[in-house]
Amino acid sequence: MSSLIDNAISLIQRRSLRRYASSADTGILPLSSIHNAIAFLDVEDTSFDLCKNRILQFCRSHNIKVEIFFLDFRKLGEGERLITSINTTILRKDLNWFGRPSEEKIRLMNGMNPDLLISAIREKNFAYEFLVTASNARFKVGRKQLPGRIFDVVLLEKDNKVLNEADAFANLAKLMERMQ
Repeated sequence: MSSLIDNAISLIQRRSLRRYASSADTGILPLSSIHNAIAFLDVEDTSFDLCKNRILQFCRSHNIKVEIFFLDFRKLGEGERLITSINTTILRKDLNWFGRPSEEKIRLMNGMNPDLLISAIREKNFAYEFLVTASNARFKVGRKQLPGRIFDVVLLEKDNKVLNEADAFANLAKLMERMQ
């Protein structure tokens, strides 16, 4: 019975991805033509705060306006607080029953008209895959390719070495700067 339910949810998720998938043409863009960016970070990565600062510094140095979205699916205990902006944090309560983020978060993300999407997230889940797939960004860079070849540039981690988000972004930044 459980596998039947899992299969049904998976089918609904795939349909939702197809329905909300961005139709924007994507491809590699020079940094000089990028004005707005969004980034995705997982707050469970120990380096997410350092990564956030690196992204902000990178974007500032290239005159790019950026908004960082945080995925925070932790179960917060009593007395624990959010450590990120409530507007740009996707929480467990922001997901519907099959894992799709709320319409409000999707509109907020695409309302920024991003030219660039940066993802330092390594582990995929449906909510993350949905956000990246639904994004109207014209240039998408990430750590791990998603089904449908969503990312235009993907960081290859050598020798099965798992990088934290901050180090992964540092390498993605070098790749983007080389493409100038």
